[in-house]
Amino acid sequence: MENNTCFHCGDDCGHHPIEFQDKYFCCNGCKTVFEIFNENDLTCYYDLENFPGAVPKEIEGKYDFLTQENIIEKLTEFRDETIEIATLYIPHIHCSSCIWILENLNKLNPNITDSQVNFGKKTVRVTYKPNATNLKSVVVLLSSIGYEPYISLDDFNSGKKQITRTLIYKLGVAGFGFGNIMFLSFPEYFEVNEFWLDQYKFFFRWLMFALSLPIVFYSAQDYFISAFKGLKAKILNIDVPIALGITVLFVRSTIEISLNIGSGFFDSLAGLIFFLLTGKFFQQKTYEFLSFERDYKSYFPIAVTKIDKEGHEATIQVYDIEKGDRILIRNEELIPIDGILINGKAKIDYSFVTGESQTVSKKSGDKLFAGGKQTNGVIEMEALKSVEQSYLTQLWSNDVFNKNKEEGFTNITNTISKYFTISILTISLIATVFWLFVDPSKAMNVFTAVLIIACPCAIALSAPFTFGNMLRIFGKQKFYVKNASVIEKLAQINTVIFDKTGTITSNKQSNAEYEGELLSEAENLVLKNSLRGSNHPLSRTLYSILKENNIITLDAFEEHIGKGIEVKHDTLNMKIGSPSFVGNPNKSAILNTTVHVSTNNVYKGKFTFYNSYRKGVSKLFNNLKKHYDLVILSGDNEGERENLTKLLPAKTKLIFNQKPEDKLDFIKYHQTEGAKVLMIGDGLNDAGALAQSDVGIALSEDVNVFSPACDAILDASKFKQLFSFISASKSAIKIIKWSFVLSFFYNTIGLYFAITGQLEPVVAAILMPLSSISIVIFTTIATNILGKRLE
Repeated sequence: MENNTCFHCGDDCGHHPIEFQDKYFCCNGCKTVFEIFNENDLTCYYDLENFPGAVPKEIEGKYDFLTQENIIEKLTEFRDETIEIATLYIPHIHCSSCIWILENLNKLNPNITDSQVNFGKKTVRVTYKPNATNLKSVVVLLSSIGYEPYISLDDFNSGKKQITRTLIYKLGVAGFGFGNIMFLSFPEYFEVNEFWLDQYKFFFRWLMFALSLPIVFYSAQDYFISAFKGLKAKILNIDVPIALGITVLFVRSTIEISLNIGSGFFDSLAGLIFFLLTGKFFQQKTYEFLSFERDYKSYFPIAVTKIDKEGHEATIQVYDIEKGDRILIRNEELIPIDGILINGKAKIDYSFVTGESQTVSKKSGDKLFAGGKQTNGVIEMEALKSVEQSYLTQLWSNDVFNKNKEEGFTNITNTISKYFTISILTISLIATVFWLFVDPSKAMNVFTAVLIIACPCAIALSAPFTFGNMLRIFGKQKFYVKNASVIEKLAQINTVIFDKTGTITSNKQSNAEYEGELLSEAENLVLKNSLRGSNHPLSRTLYSILKENNIITLDAFEEHIGKGIEVKHDTLNMKIGSPSFVGNPNKSAILNTTVHVSTNNVYKGKFTFYNSYRKGVSKLFNNLKKHYDLVILSGDNEGERENLTKLLPAKTKLIFNQKPEDKLDFIKYHQTEGAKVLMIGDGLNDAGALAQSDVGIALSEDVNVFSPACDAILDASKFKQLFSFISASKSAIKIIKWSFVLSFFYNTIGLYFAITGQLEPVVAAILMPLSSISIVIFTTIATNILGKRLE
């Protein structure tokens, strides 16, 4: 019997293949996988690419260690009774068919509820039901279909780091080939007439051809892949002219040596790719440095309440949490670390982590995971480890929470590069046609030189370096921006909307007076503990004003956003909030910010607040008024209208008695009228408005309120610098545009020499990365100067 290749993995089946449905398989593993695909209507997997997975290995017993509890704990990022999540590094991910099958794992195992591939990092994030399957089964399934995960218990991330070496390997191959091809080209350069050189010059030319093959098909493959994907999507991206230039050089050189009409341009080809990759390597290293510095320093200005051994509460930054610390988590607060529940009734919303909005009840002794949000009053927990800031950043930056805002938004680089690519292709074609009539020998040189010298690398570098540095600079100034596109959108706004309470007023400096029936000791105790569990600015202010009281566990706690709090303890049922919420029978004519109290549906009294506005509010609004429409949207009544009218510039819109949904509708309406809205709020009541606005900034004082709805977090101490941050965003766009002008200047000079036939492709390839480096230097220096002004 003649040999056959395995239908699934492509390996040689040997002399005894396994035959099934007129197909040959090398082993029962491959046959089983085909049966699974066939039963689940997934055989189109084989149409996408032949043998896409790695050859399945003998895996029986190999992953038994994944049933050990301590190892599962280390490899999973989230666990509870109904769901587990693990992110696995899979080196064999390499094409669209890999993504397709890995994101359809639920069809192979119905107990896998979701699987998401990160192609760049070569990871798959698998969500599964632990009561029906386990991590071992998931890994075995992946291995059986040819996608064996890389698992290192010592350092689970060590496998992922290897990805970045690919560019170094490609650069090494290109450098080796470039050096040797240049060496072999010397006799051709100097036209040395020597017997043995003449005898073997054809051999040397074919040797140069052989050396160019790995450079073109390995080192330069990313440019071809990117160009192909762009053309497939009907987009002329910045890699199209590069790929075209490489192709022209290679094809022309091959034809020349095949027909013996010249030595070709393999030296120029190798030099072009080597210098392109050198520029890319330089960009990657510099940008990694900027990203690292931002990741290291840009901790969110959210804080958490730590309880010491004596029971005293103190606010600390999240990154100061240490293993063993006792942490207080209030209603609607995000849990910043993994820990054990000590006191209180926990109802955790893990939608930020799992995508499931269903809350999970936890009792004392249960484990709580970072990223969950407490929704049932105050709890106390003990930290199991310090904060992983990168994990919070990952939650915040999740595309799920940013899709609506990105729709229809085209960044500056894509806008310019589209026209740039069309222009360069047009110029190169016109110049080539011209030289075909004037001097055909120069036509291909001109065509290639134009494509290379006009390489849009500078355009590709300008925005990432500018925005990357601005993110770092903003972070140092305690203005934490989610991503680069937020800076672009911030530069485009024309309307600024502020919440009042906790935004332009300072909770720390406000005071309150009580008016009404004297509260009993038991009522004061319940009131204090009710406020302890809330994150509303007025609750935090009132909590700090009331005298110290014992800590008790409430029987029930419910916070009605925009209305108030309802709690139960023993025989007391208390409501704290707006007059209509607590059932105030008296309609007071005095318009002030108030918090009302009732016990067992009997109205008791109210706390009247006297606001203290943040320093610099008047100056900030006067600066903003010159350039933007200003609006105050407040959930409070009109008691502060007179004070605000005196404090703020004329024509500032003051709108009161706004529920959270009213704020959202107000923003949505004005966006339909052409407004680009910046919303500044406290992140709790304003979550909907922050999400609806073009840019939403959550102001943070010392409270751990965190929402993916916001695009940036501003430390309250830097509130008066808001205008400077917006101005800096506009200046960043100007820096990018000036760098485009600088790039255009380079290209104009280079194109002149290229079009007139005075520029060899290899010289163009050397000049091109130099222009890219100059752009990086310009943007870095310019943004650093901008940063100094902010300081």
